[in-house]
This record gives sequence, structure tokens and C-alpha cells, in this order.
Amino acid sequence: MSSKKPITIDLLKNISFAKALGVILLISGIAFGFLIWLIYYKGGSDHSSTLISSLPALNALLNSASTVFLLFGYQAIRQRDFTRHMKFNLTAFVTSTFFLISYVIYHNFHGHTPFPGEGLIRPIYFFILITHIILSALVVPMILTSFYLAFAGKLKLHRKVSKVTLPVWLYVSVTGVVIFFILNAYA
Repeated sequence: MSSKKPITIDLLKNISFAKALGVILLISGIAFGFLIWLIYYKGGSDHSSTLISSLPALNALLNSASTVFLLFGYQAIRQRDFTRHMKFNLTAFVTSTFFLISYVIYHNFHGHTPFPGEGLIRPIYFFILITHIILSALVVPMILTSFYLAFAGKLKLHRKVSKVTLPVWLYVSVTGVVIFFILNAYA
């Protein structure tokens, strides 16, 4: 059964946008700082297993799933089916969260992955990687803000934020998969 009425959470309606944005930015900043430390400063451990080495493939699968759910969510909102839109976007959020958990576990054991490719692929890879990293840092607060605005019933602002959030989230999800395949081709 589809719903044409947006779903809101009363508790969020009582939280000001400024306060919600402050909390979102604080959480996002701490998470990004942790990831930078984990990947570039902590270094990997000596522990290795088949499970750990299979996590990049799982990450690519989870990013692919997020992409598909986002596209289905976009299609649902174009049809003004708020319930399906919400379910697909929440599922995309869950798959992205599972990706993040898997990513953290992998980099906790593996550390930084150097790129061995030479020639033209090297600047292409680093362009994709750098834009992916920058936009992944920005997309987390954008996603959380979009969800806050939707569930707080601030739909006009939700639409404006989400028009930017969707393409950025899609770019981050798709380039995550592209990075995986490029790394595998040169491993």
C-alpha cells in the first residue's frame, strides 16, 4: 500500500534547524576525522584473513546496492509515493552504513592501500579518488540533514537540500565501486 502523505517524527519537529545542523556537523566531523586517522595515521595491523581481504568486494556490493536503492527512491518520489521513497532511501542509508562499518573494519586491519598503476590511469584514478574522498566527507552531513528535514516535516527545505544530496550521494556510491575495480585491475 502506497502513501501520498509524508511521514514525520514529532520529536524532530521540535528541534530547530540550527541545533540539528550543529549536531549533524559535529557528528560528521568526528566521523571524518576518525576515518582520516584510521586510514592514514594508525596503519594496518599484522592480522590478515580471507574475510578481511574479501571486504573490499563487499564494500563495492554495498555501494552498488545503495546506488540502486537511491535510484528507486528517486523514481518513487517522482511518482509522489512518499512511503516507497522513504523505504528506498532508508534502505540506501542502511546499506551505506553497513558499507561504512565494513570499510572501517577493513582499514583497521589493512591500513592505506597504495595505487601501483602507471601512466594515464594514475591521474585518472587519483582524480576519481580525491573527488570521492572530498564528496564523501560532504555527503554524510548532507544525507543526515535531508533525513532530519524530511522527518521534521520541513519538506520545502528537504527538497532543496535533497536536490544536491542525491547526485553527490550517487557520485560517492558509484565512484566507490569504480575505485574498487581500478584497484583490482592493478593489484
